[in-house]
Amino acid sequence: MMRLLGFGLLIGLLSGVPALAGPVVARIDLSSQTMRVSVDGAQRYVWRVSTGKPGYRTPTGTFRPYRLARTYYSRKYDNAPMPNSIFFLGGYAIHGTYKTGSLGRAVSHGCVRLAPGNAATLYSLVQKHGLGNSRVIVTN
Repeated sequence: MMRLLGFGLLIGLLSGVPALAGPVVARIDLSSQTMRVSVDGAQRYVWRVSTGKPGYRTPTGTFRPYRLARTYYSRKYDNAPMPNSIFFLGGYAIHGTYKTGSLGRAVSHGCVRLAPGNAATLYSLVQKHGLGNSRVIVTN
């Protein structure tokens, strides 16, 4: 059993896909300001995003979302709307933005912003498959 588990972890590392990743995986690439969403191992979407601007980083790593909020307003940044929020680390979330002209550029305070319709789609996928079966992977 341990040998199989070790083999699965090795395959995951070599393929760039963490072993035991959930059915819904949102991969955010900070350098290209894009998100690729896979469901059950098949890529379904590629979207432009906005992440942390200079002085405000978006954390890198692999995270399990821990909270969903269909309607949320930032307590830290002037009650800014954050529709379809998926919180993945502290106050960091993936959420919709109405400033869609900024997508594709690093302009946020660290959150990952998406077009409202794309945020709603991702929110629904995570809600359907469950927080424990979803992953957020942020890379440079």
